[in-house]
Amino acid sequence: MPAADSLKKRKIVVLGSRSVGKSSLVRQFIENHFDESYHPTIESTLHKTLKYHGVEFDCEIIDTAGQDEYSILGSKHTIGIHGYVLVYSVTSRNSFNMIQIIHDKILDFCGTEDIPCVIVGSKTDLQSSRQIQPLEGEKLAQKNNAAWVETSAKNNINVSHVFDLCLAEIEKRSNRNFKVDTPAPATKSGCFIM
Repeated sequence: MPAADSLKKRKIVVLGSRSVGKSSLVRQFIENHFDESYHPTIESTLHKTLKYHGVEFDCEIIDTAGQDEYSILGSKHTIGIHGYVLVYSVTSRNSFNMIQIIHDKILDFCGTEDIPCVIVGSKTDLQSSRQIQPLEGEKLAQKNNAAWVETSAKNNINVSHVFDLCLAEIEKRSNRNFKVDTPAPATKSGCFIM
């Protein structure tokens, strides 16, 4: 295995409203662990090596505090960032509506019209409380030229697929010669993947 300093480095930031499951998603991905209790996140940075299309990437994943429409998106969430994971809860219309606001803030801050992004509908294990249907998530992703997936950190469904999709979106934009196929989900759910 190559030394960490010889790996391609990728910085991914995870953003979304409060209580949508950002930290649960990251913790399940990094530690293979789900915590039933809620602990508000200030901000944490975790690392994991991922292999994508035979290339190893040293991924720095920044788990942020919850955003609202009045939150100031800082330069630390845009400068040097390679990809974005924008998370909403399928049980919260407000968190879904925040995705477009956050996405637009990133575009404004970066001065660009396109970013490597995955829009994630979390908490699919709470089907009885669902407010956002898969088609709505898909349409939002299409509108923003982003990948989309639904997940359950609790049941570990599509969690690693989120970060595979993010790497695919990053590589698609950073190296036009890099062959990018949308990775197939390793899941037992009936989620739609774009």
